Amino acid sequence: MTKQILIAGFGGQGILFSGKFLAYEGLLEGKEVSWLPSYGPEMRGGTANCSIILSDTKIGSPIVSNPDILVAMNAPSLDKYENETVSGGYIFCDSALIEKKVERKDVNTYYIPATKLASDENLPGLANMIILGHVIKHTGVIPYESIEMAMKKVVPAKKANLLELNMKAIQLGYDYEG
Repeated sequence: MTKQILIAGFGGQGILFSGKFLAYEGLLEGKEVSWLPSYGPEMRGGTANCSIILSDTKIGSPIVSNPDILVAMNAPSLDKYENETVSGGYIFCDSALIEKKVERKDVNTYYIPATKLASDENLPGLANMIILGHVIKHTGVIPYESIEMAMKKVVPAKKANLLELNMKAIQLGYDYEG
């Protein structure tokens, strides 16, 4: 089984960190993994996206042209990648930043106000992990039971205090009913 995931937004939203988390989880599960970050020259505030492939078999190319799962953290990302998502795939939108609705009827669409929830719950900068919790719940792309192990791999020791906050953010997104 192969899952192609594209997380897209603007610099500073934790797009690359989210992808790295999924990739580490895939490694811990014994999967073949590809993690390909991409960002504009202006970094923070510029465009950013991350292609992640988790597979039971060898991966031929790290490029995700037609994601099974799209996470759109801003409107330009939804505009750019909505029609690239495979039929039957999943599109997750940060509805705090994206007012428009997905027009396609052949995809599973979820709206979660991740940026607003992060602000309301005093989890600044963790909208990415909130929306990822929602992705995990609705797609089963990675097993929920082992997320803490992967999180310990991607949160550097010098920022160990952020481990608990990241876990709280994932749980918030996982539990969100909207």
